[in-house]
Amino acid sequence: MLERGISILESFSDDALRLSLADLAERTGLDKATLLRLLGVLVRARLVHRFDNGNYAMGPATLHMGMLYRQTFDLGARIQPVLQNVMQQTGETVALYVRSGDERICLYRENTLQEVRHHVEVGTRLPLSAGGSSAHILLAYTGGTTPHAKTIREKGYAMTRAERVAEMASVALPVFEADGTFIGAMVVLGLASRHNQQAQLKAADIVRRELAAQGFSASPPADSPLSADAAKGARR
Repeated sequence: MLERGISILESFSDDALRLSLADLAERTGLDKATLLRLLGVLVRARLVHRFDNGNYAMGPATLHMGMLYRQTFDLGARIQPVLQNVMQQTGETVALYVRSGDERICLYRENTLQEVRHHVEVGTRLPLSAGGSSAHILLAYTGGTTPHAKTIREKGYAMTRAERVAEMASVALPVFEADGTFIGAMVVLGLASRHNQQAQLKAADIVRRELAAQGFSASPPADSPLSADAAKGARR
């Protein structure tokens, strides 16, 4: 039964988004009585949607599954090369943080090879209230309040020096999917003595370029409240 249900789901494609019962029977080789029984199960599970005219399409539950796959597998496969390339070009530690309640969690990281460094471990949880450039980015794009909101809106990054950890400097940028979905904050951090403002600005440019190369964006959608374009429009 499971294999027959899968054959129904695999019948849909880019050029066959909606199929009739007859179409499905032809594509799966199943008789209509069996198809109706299986479709009833799939519709109740929201894996298939039935239109009023009797046609069928993929259901909303498949989107949820696809997003889970993307978050657990595809994101890591695409974001890790960004972290590696940014680390190699800046010589500093690079990490991706996401928000979880009042904390930020290190989801991915690439530590610098330099002997004196700030080492970040995957899974590290830090309170957003403790500060740090990535905390300001996460707050700005998840409904929080940050004194860096204007800079983030106008320049596209947050920059801090010795805010959370003495002698450390960091610059963070937002990370968006191509469809505008906010993912988290990518931060480049290093010793303040070598990671000066010029190096931070250069790192920001490198992050933007490497994110774009993997299909991400460091800029919010044009209609975002923190988009510079949206802000200009609101003032007109």
